[in-house]
Amino acid sequence: MSHIAVVFHSGYGHTLRMAQSVAEGAGADAELVAIDAEGNVSEKDWAKLSSADAIIFGSPTYMGSVSWQFKKFADASSKPWFGQAWKDKIFAGFTNSATMNGDKLSTLHYLFTLAMQHGGVWVGTALMPSNTKAAQRNDINYVGSSSGAMAQTPSDASPAEMLTGDLETARLLGVRVAEMTAKFKD
Repeated sequence: MSHIAVVFHSGYGHTLRMAQSVAEGAGADAELVAIDAEGNVSEKDWAKLSSADAIIFGSPTYMGSVSWQFKKFADASSKPWFGQAWKDKIFAGFTNSATMNGDKLSTLHYLFTLAMQHGGVWVGTALMPSNTKAAQRNDINYVGSSSGAMAQTPSDASPAEMLTGDLETARLLGVRVAEMTAKFKD
């Protein structure tokens, strides 16, 4: 069984819900690593990331990029980068913002670039977009991202009000990462 870590920052709880869905899809051994409000993770969490076969990044999209807390974590990852500790791991990412576009792709590009700097292998969603006239907002991959899971939650909606289609898209990303990690390990 593959060991998958989901490291994320959540400002208001929406990205936490996505992280939980991603971890559910990734399997029973998936571990959540929460970046705290000050942008830190514990030494125990750094060890989880080092021992993981796959790392899935998650951040809300704020002003067209990751939150400052995630950026602080990313900058601190220069220590494992220097020793190439995460080289050849599987990586993926997810994000949420209040608007339909919200420049979420910029956030996924940031997460992808971070993974590539670590020498990782990126896994996208492999999901077809819901883009027909019959498509409904609560469909899987309605936001239409191949690069990673994207969710859209109105700014005045609580995490409990997130759409099940967006959360299912996140769960399916976790499933995909688990499948690809297992293939990569063979």
